[in-house]
Amino acid sequence: MGITDKLCQTLQQKSQDIVNVLALVSTTKTLIQKLRDEGWETLLDQVVSFFNNNSILVPDMNGTYKDIIRSRRKKDNVTIEHHYRVDVFIAAVDSQLQELKSRFNEFVTELLGLSVALDPKKSFDIEDICKLAKTYYPLGFTEQQQIQLKLELKHYNLDVPNHPQLKNVCTLSELCRGLQQTEKSKIYPLVDRLVRLILTLPVSTATTERAFSAMKIVKTRLQSTADDEFLKSCLLLNIERKIVASFSTDKIIDNFYSMKQRRAQLKMHKV
Repeated sequence: MGITDKLCQTLQQKSQDIVNVLALVSTTKTLIQKLRDEGWETLLDQVVSFFNNNSILVPDMNGTYKDIIRSRRKKDNVTIEHHYRVDVFIAAVDSQLQELKSRFNEFVTELLGLSVALDPKKSFDIEDICKLAKTYYPLGFTEQQQIQLKLELKHYNLDVPNHPQLKNVCTLSELCRGLQQTEKSKIYPLVDRLVRLILTLPVSTATTERAFSAMKIVKTRLQSTADDEFLKSCLLLNIERKIVASFSTDKIIDNFYSMKQRRAQLKMHKV
């Protein structure tokens, strides 16, 4: 749990650098594998030390342990150390490794790796960008558009990185906004489309899970008839409550009044 904690905390963030996440996945796998291969003796010493410091008797690891719910195929008697090392420790570690490998398989790793090809902070590789569009977004780009995309990227590489308003952008989201503001999205529509597709690719489902958790709080039995627009507004306020807390009541009331004339008096006027 100590090894995987950093990765779990990172994946729960709303925004993150995909390349750094992939590097963290790789280091997590390496550390877990090292724990499996070399960590048993250290863990055993820590456990024995804990029990000794708390005056708790520790069974002799050279003794035998009879598994009550053992399989018929197993021998009746196995050593206590073998049971805890193989059946508990190694089994738990292998389960963690298998979970990481299934969630971050070769397909996902390549997709995430190629998706940073347009990141302003990374090296610009036209071949990787074209491979991303062809392999993972075949429905978004026809064969003719894939050829046009490669030509667009050659112009883009000479134009956008040297543009006064775009040369200092640091993230894909800033690049997307910059292309719209400078109207470069009209000159490079296929590049703009690919950037938007990449931005819709989530690394984790943490934000989605928070939204569903918030829905359980907001949409109660008494508010089951709330329409979609009102429910969406309430969920947004609940999910982004840290930002909402910075709004003053007077500003909210002034904004409410600015929409249209109100009969009710919400703000007390000083005399």
